[in-house]
Amino acid sequence: MARITFTKNSRISRLGSKVIISNRLLILCSSMLLAACNSSSPTIDVDDDERAATLTTIEANSQIANQLNLTDQQDFEDARRGLIASVASMQISSLSDPTKNVWDMSAYDFITGDAPDTVNPSLWRQAKLNNIQGLFEVTPGIYQLRGFDLSNMTLIKGDSGWIVIDAMTSKETARYAYDFAMKHLATRYPNLTDISAIVFTHSHIDHFGGVLGVVNQQQIDEQGIPVIAPEGFMEEATSENIIAGVAMSRRSSYMYGKDLARSALGHVDTGLGKGPAFGQFSIVEPNLLVSTTPTNLDIDGVKFEFQYTPESEAPAEFTFYLPEYKAFGGAELVSRNMHNLYTLRGAKVRDALKWSGYIEEARNLFGDADIYFASHHWPMWGQDKIQTFLKQQRDTYKFIHDQSVRRMNQGMTPGEIAEEVRLPASLANVFSNRGYYGTVKHNARAVYQSYLGWYDANPAHLDPLPDSQRASAYVKLAGGSDKMLAQAKSAFDDGDYRWSAELLNHLVFSDGRNAEARGLLARTYDQLGYQTESGPWRDVYLTAALELRQGNPDTGINMADMKDMFLQTPVSNFFDTMAVRLKSEDATDKDWQVKINFTDLNESHLLWIENSVLHHRLLDSRTPLEQEVNATLSLPRPLFVDMLIGEAGIKEMISSDDLSVEGSKIDLIRFLTLFEKPATSFGIVLPRE
Repeated sequence: MARITFTKNSRISRLGSKVIISNRLLILCSSMLLAACNSSSPTIDVDDDERAATLTTIEANSQIANQLNLTDQQDFEDARRGLIASVASMQISSLSDPTKNVWDMSAYDFITGDAPDTVNPSLWRQAKLNNIQGLFEVTPGIYQLRGFDLSNMTLIKGDSGWIVIDAMTSKETARYAYDFAMKHLATRYPNLTDISAIVFTHSHIDHFGGVLGVVNQQQIDEQGIPVIAPEGFMEEATSENIIAGVAMSRRSSYMYGKDLARSALGHVDTGLGKGPAFGQFSIVEPNLLVSTTPTNLDIDGVKFEFQYTPESEAPAEFTFYLPEYKAFGGAELVSRNMHNLYTLRGAKVRDALKWSGYIEEARNLFGDADIYFASHHWPMWGQDKIQTFLKQQRDTYKFIHDQSVRRMNQGMTPGEIAEEVRLPASLANVFSNRGYYGTVKHNARAVYQSYLGWYDANPAHLDPLPDSQRASAYVKLAGGSDKMLAQAKSAFDDGDYRWSAELLNHLVFSDGRNAEARGLLARTYDQLGYQTESGPWRDVYLTAALELRQGNPDTGINMADMKDMFLQTPVSNFFDTMAVRLKSEDATDKDWQVKINFTDLNESHLLWIENSVLHHRLLDSRTPLEQEVNATLSLPRPLFVDMLIGEAGIKEMISSDDLSVEGSKIDLIRFLTLFEKPATSFGIVLPRE
């Protein structure tokens, strides 16, 4: 059993037995799995020659190559330092379907040599760095597995076992990586075969989703394995809300380039890593929560000094320092790229000032650190280098904040601010500050949004026409489709791709079946994608081009891959999702009430409709029902989850021995028919049908 001791200035919250998972846990899970349904729009044939980089794009990428010292090898030396072993042509198969891979590093074997014309050379450099994979010794006693998932797994040698820092995204990748490490570390540490502690640095799924691949709940309970996380971890769990899950999932397929080919014409990297692993997700409840700075713990003989950093890169996050090693574990507070103040899949805006302040706090708290390692990318060695790196990261977020607010107070709009704010050369020319993941442009808009919201104070933007109406009006104003298309072709030929996209977007939204407009808009997005330094921007542009040519993808979410997390999610969260699926037009004047008993949880919930709104509340002896319900449904939570993920339909439920219905079955069915099945697809670059 691992030992944990507390120093007198430690403040730890101990959790009870009840699991509390925020609605927000589920959204990123579905975000990373979801693709959309069929589109009736026609497909457009295209060959690779038509998708080639134009002279304008080639020149733009050449200018980037000339601005930066792309031959600098320091990052490559750091990324390869301490390599113990790597995996040739790594492929990790799915637990759900062994014929499919959840992770395939061999798909990125094309990323060698100089950047092709179709990839920004700075992004290409980052992609090459993120291709360096394997088990690495950061320093004797600290090991990292990199390139097995979007995020890293770090192993720290304890007295009785291994302390696992971040468990990657999926059960498949976490298991594969951990087994690979044990295979190569067994000769060095033959007596260390078990996991003595789990540490979740923050509440994003790529840092906890694979935990049940390396340990199970029974082991945690029986062996007393500490599971340590920042306060608010389970409540925040990812950072978004399941209520908006469908919309965010659809957008995530754009941000991560899920449906793009891995090629010089498609997805090459996210900047933060290669991409998410699309496997089975899991979570376990922490039994120790860190809630203040500093919190000092002795975990299996290793001294940890925690810094609590909520509302920075994640709503619940901490960093830590290992004084024995003089090593700073930066979590995702700092990265080898600019991060997101706003993430393109849709999320709450992050606090740039707090983020910058926490970096400065870490710089001072852990000023004698000689080693830096984190949840993504590769480590850094040398106190002076680390201090410089932290200052640059600190000032990047504060500069964007301060200069965006400055212009906001001059009356500038989000678009004007995004166009004007530029990092000074002392920050802009540093590779670890480059916009491989976040960008100055969309982060500047995020600062505006965090203070003033969506409205820019221009009355013309207070109640604008819907997109399709506005598009049709602009096409008419231009003199018809042919004239607008001619203007767009001229802009494209001139290399003015942003204007070409503006015009063609109106054309497509006025007529989604205009194949010529769609084809030219796809080519426009190709060029914008080829030029951008940001991995997510590239994926957004190229996914848009793909869907303009082929329509919306037709693969769906595999809800069963999230079963481990659903089983730990309070059922009340699912009732919140039902409320936003209520067909209000059908619920007018309905006042039905349904009671649901969860036989294994010993809890009951009342659902009722009033004023075309669904309400729910937990029932107990102190809140008796005021009137009879239309029906009472009794079932165990696993059966309820099976229904949720599609493993059990209504017929299977009704016929199950584990389910019973009292009252009117007809009323129960009528009640259930008031809720629509969420659309897993909607048009983004094509008009919604």
